[in-house]
Amino acid sequence: MQDEASKKEARKIGVAMVAGLVIGLILHFTQMGDYSKYVAPIGTIFIKLLKMVIVPLVFSSIYMAMTNLGTPETLGSMGRKALGYYFVTTAIAVFFGLILVNLINPGIGAELGSAGLSQLSGDMASKVSSQNGLFTTILGVVVDAIPSNPAAALADAKVLQIIVFAILIGIVSLYHREKAKPFSDLMGSIEEISLKLTHGVMRLAPFGIFALMIDVMARSGFNAVSSLSKYMLTVLVGLLCHSIFLMFVASVRLKKSPLFILKSLSAPLLTAFSTSSSAATLPITMATVQENLGVREETAKFVLPLGATINMDGTALYESVAAIFIAQAYGIELSLSSQIIIFMTASLAAIGAAAIPGAGLITMSIVLGAVGLPLEGIGLILAVDRILDMFRTTVNVFGDAVGTIVVDSLLDKNEVKT
Repeated sequence: MQDEASKKEARKIGVAMVAGLVIGLILHFTQMGDYSKYVAPIGTIFIKLLKMVIVPLVFSSIYMAMTNLGTPETLGSMGRKALGYYFVTTAIAVFFGLILVNLINPGIGAELGSAGLSQLSGDMASKVSSQNGLFTTILGVVVDAIPSNPAAALADAKVLQIIVFAILIGIVSLYHREKAKPFSDLMGSIEEISLKLTHGVMRLAPFGIFALMIDVMARSGFNAVSSLSKYMLTVLVGLLCHSIFLMFVASVRLKKSPLFILKSLSAPLLTAFSTSSSAATLPITMATVQENLGVREETAKFVLPLGATINMDGTALYESVAAIFIAQAYGIELSLSSQIIIFMTASLAAIGAAAIPGAGLITMSIVLGAVGLPLEGIGLILAVDRILDMFRTTVNVFGDAVGTIVVDSLLDKNEVKT
């Protein structure tokens, strides 16, 4: 059951988000948008505080989840179910995107000119040009997942490498429990302290989210929306369709109403929307699925950090829509085989997307390059990317949370040590 404290915290976050949106719009339309710079640091501090606990929490949670599973066989069972869920739902998200973008055709007749292209900064362009095709995507993700220096991975917050290292250490510890006991005790302490710290940071969430919303709306207002409204509509309808699908899956597996699930996940979803970072939202999601949805602790600790790294349903959907929108805007007709390549590439490229704001812009260049579309086309959608990033990150986090419900419901009671 969702306790009263959780409901109160979610209400505070919701009020803060709406208040920030209204004040931000007032500043924008009264030509006082520059004043948002005085509150923007509060939002930056909030995101940094959340990111501060990610490395110790992910490493200790993955390690402790594995050692608490009991046997290597149980670990393999949970891992297979989690990966299977992630790949299937990501593919479904891309399918929704491709169907809708071909039905709505948002790029046909779009009068975007070249205004957006000038926004593609030199730094972004250099990152984009370094991305290559499908094989490079797969190979790059696999190679980059192996940390040559675990200490550097921890220092640089490379979450996928941290997860791989924690899994390998956890596997060894499962076979050598007595030798690993001192290290396991240390990791258990780090995990507990990190969770306590997360709860403390979340007391600041209303203030941080209030500041973030003011800054976003004061700078952009509705100007960015008007010229790309049809493209935005396509992405948002796709995200809505996929959210309804995820809600149906969660409701069936949990045997609870959709309204109950939405209320239970309101805090992480609102945080994801305002921060545009599934990584920053991870500590909140981890606590919420356990406290409000009854997901077993060991499942949440293993499935959620993995999902925050490789499960990007919203990002994958957005990338497939954006690629075809850019092709339509340039007057390039894509064959069925090209759209199949987009389907495959968007599903895989999303795995390599960092769980930070705007990461989808980088990985989208992989999708464009795979079918020979001009990389400069990314500049056409930069104006509204930050707004769409908020929605697709919310779907990413929702997909992660539903993943814990599905995996937890598929595991036998004796598969998870409680």
